[in-house]
Amino acid sequence: MPIATPEQYAEMLSRARAGGYAYPAVNVTSSSTLNAAMRGYAEAGSDGIVQMTTGGAKFASGSIADMAAGARAMAEFAHVVGEKYPVLIALHTDHCTPPEAGNFLNPLIDESERRKERGEGPLFNSHMFDGSSLPRAENLSLSREYLERCNDVDIILEVEIGLVGGEEDGLDHTGAAETALYSTPEDALATIEALGYSDGRYMLAATFGNVHGVYADVNTKLRPEVLGDLKEAVVERYGDAAAFNYVFHGGSGSTQAQISEALRHGVVKMNVDTDMQYTYTRGAADHIFRNYGEVLKVDGGVGDKKAYDPRAWMKKAEESMAARVVQACQELGSVGKSLQAAVTTQAS
Repeated sequence: MPIATPEQYAEMLSRARAGGYAYPAVNVTSSSTLNAAMRGYAEAGSDGIVQMTTGGAKFASGSIADMAAGARAMAEFAHVVGEKYPVLIALHTDHCTPPEAGNFLNPLIDESERRKERGEGPLFNSHMFDGSSLPRAENLSLSREYLERCNDVDIILEVEIGLVGGEEDGLDHTGAAETALYSTPEDALATIEALGYSDGRYMLAATFGNVHGVYADVNTKLRPEVLGDLKEAVVERYGDAAAFNYVFHGGSGSTQAQISEALRHGVVKMNVDTDMQYTYTRGAADHIFRNYGEVLKVDGGVGDKKAYDPRAWMKKAEESMAARVVQACQELGSVGKSLQAAVTTQAS
């Protein structure tokens, strides 16, 4: 089974919303971290989302430092390898800000438009346009333009209102005022007025004290109840059909209670990056520390090729990260709920 089709991705999100669970969205930067993410989803029996930031895609492109090329290459790799997995994998791009859109988001949508002309599905299932640094009206105006363009090629758009704290791939909001880190009912109503009902066409990254990274001391407090306030505002004015499909940014380090409350308010996707970075590196470090004299040629020794072969420590890194993906699926309630498993069972 290839990467999720647009119809399957829409069904994934719809089922999650109806069932009160969500999918982990794991940031990847290489074929190794991509393999780890897909392995984790398979072990959990969960469909899932893998995503790339502009910085992650730039890194994946190597010395050419071309973020669009890196994203395309990783997506093509996923389309090929993903066919062998028993669960559905959706592809997403994360946090593309207005200054980066011309070199990242636009060429990726261009590629999906070319694919559509050939009778193929889109390269990515969804893209994020992050205009949260702009005045709200300008953010929503540009978001509307990208929404129309994405929907024309069966891509779901993710938009953001409010700032996410912390720092990720050069997107630094560590000094932002705390009040800017919480979306308001007025933000939610303005989103409906500008973009219409979500209705599977877009996801909303509303902020409720989210922070990229895990810090001993942060300038904000996570308040998932804010999502409930936003939902109440739009439902009161427009009815139940106006409720959003929410995205939870900065999921690393969150408690189970915080995650569960966010799910109750309509979160269908939770981004988990920092914890994945740590567990991947932890697996590699564990191998290196345990095999120090074999990995390195110490005191004139020759080492052990089996220990310093990159495949040895990368295997341990992937195993460690995959286990953290399984944990995320457990926390979000998606374990054993793969749409692909249901399709396979029906077909047999």
